Amino acid sequence: MTQLSPNLQQRMNALPPVYQPRRVPRDADDVVHDECGVFGVLGHPEAATLAYLGLYALQHRGQEGGGIVCADEGILKVQRGLGLVADIFKPHKLERIQGAMGIGHVRYSTFGSSDLKNVQPLVVDYKNGSMAVAHNGNLVNAHTLREELEQQGSIFQSSTDSEVLLHLISRSGCGSFTEAVIEALQRVIGAYSLLVMNGEEIVAARDPLGIRPLWLGRYDGVPVVASETCALDIIGAEWEREVEPGEVVSIRRDGLVSAKPFLPATPKQCIFEYVYVARPDSVIFGRSVDEVRKEQGRQLARLHPVDADVVMAVPDSSNPAALGYAHESGLPFDMGFIRNHYVGRTFIEPDQGIRDFGVKIKLNPARSAVSGKRIVLVDDSVVRGTTALKIIKMLYRCGAKEVHFRVASPPITHSCFYGIDTPNRHKLIAHNMSVDEIAEYLQVDSLAYLTIPALIEAAGGDPENFCLACFNGDYPTPTPDQFARNHVMSRHVDHSTEVYGR
Repeated sequence: MTQLSPNLQQRMNALPPVYQPRRVPRDADDVVHDECGVFGVLGHPEAATLAYLGLYALQHRGQEGGGIVCADEGILKVQRGLGLVADIFKPHKLERIQGAMGIGHVRYSTFGSSDLKNVQPLVVDYKNGSMAVAHNGNLVNAHTLREELEQQGSIFQSSTDSEVLLHLISRSGCGSFTEAVIEALQRVIGAYSLLVMNGEEIVAARDPLGIRPLWLGRYDGVPVVASETCALDIIGAEWEREVEPGEVVSIRRDGLVSAKPFLPATPKQCIFEYVYVARPDSVIFGRSVDEVRKEQGRQLARLHPVDADVVMAVPDSSNPAALGYAHESGLPFDMGFIRNHYVGRTFIEPDQGIRDFGVKIKLNPARSAVSGKRIVLVDDSVVRGTTALKIIKMLYRCGAKEVHFRVASPPITHSCFYGIDTPNRHKLIAHNMSVDEIAEYLQVDSLAYLTIPALIEAAGGDPENFCLACFNGDYPTPTPDQFARNHVMSRHVDHSTEVYGR
């Protein structure tokens, strides 16, 4: 087996045997699921190990599967699997894919089923050799493009929207790989922070709206690209800059070449990255995620104070917001819930139904911190409300005197089409109920959400630069349904179509 450098070996040894998800377990359809994470490196002999470490740090962005593709003298070698990063990439499997360049991906299925065939990076052979793609985001016109390609004879091997990109690239008549990628991207609409590689270069691209984050860094003098800065930190890479919206960066052995082939557009960065998705120790869209979440909590305390004894969080993603609420309100913060960090993603549920077992197996209140207390319970978001109801009932059963529920984001009323897997909007509690009705359903003494203006202020950016569609239904692109309707009409009506970003 290849001997790792002392620096990387030390980092590998420091990792726990299995990375445990940081989220509270929720009902399968009572969660805004994370989307995907990407990582790439070119010009380092330990590219596979670096990619493994980067994906380990990005595990929170996808826990259904992962993959790494490395190039060795122009030959692409792939290792993919279902499950967590530490389970997929055992040392002997990493040894099989050693090379000096590689890309990696962790996945949650926002488009396509949870099958191995959909796990990325996707790899294909085509007329110019081999290529692979790792994609974070959703293409809203993927279905119509796929139907068009199938009618022209294309055969698809997966149900993920990312495969559309491979077909478009392979059909390009452009002279260079980067030009072929750009030509393909000019036909797609939606969210993409992606890496595409052949045996010689990696092309990193971010959609013109910059919906998903993407960072450039440098490790041992070679370029690294990742969804979040936490993936750069784990290998000790230096941060350089974020890939700009609409930027395409060709990463080669002789350096980086940047291009902006799309028409300028007002950025629409996903504000939910700050609310829930990104790791708090990351910096995205120019701001510290941890600081934004603490400011969300401070804003929430200013807007909705309450006479109470203690502030508690629904761990772990709500911890910074709860701390911000506590600091602003002057109330003490207490870790009222104890997490079981040694439970995996699946477990055997008893035949005799134990009340709220799915939550209690990983989360339990500390009775001494709860009993007789007036509690401010802070959560980052509420989807269907079923998990929140179970958690609140647990507090009351442990003797809580009052529970005042505070949500550090506005009500989620619409589905996301850009890479975060939300339920159909008709299953969203805030789409169907008023705040007062939700409070009655949750059986809390009071309920309050953060407002959209306060969330924008916490994020510290221009309101025009954020996508807020999950909160207000104002989508920055046509939706998949709109594309599908227009596609049906286009079969019968001769009309010209303007493609976004060209």
